[in-house]
Amino acid sequence: MGKFGLDSKGQAAVTKYHEKHKPAKFDKKQQLEKIRNEYLKKKQEQTDK
Repeated sequence: MGKFGLDSKGQAAVTKYHEKHKPAKFDKKQQLEKIRNEYLKKKQEQTDK
């Protein structure tokens, strides 16, 4: 921590702030599943025509 220590209330506020502002975790499996579903949907539409 920096020069000044935080009390428990301040520490909780900092933790809450960081949880709110951290980027969403990148999930590779979920991303691949999404791409696969889009591909299959596109493929299905082409075969329907």
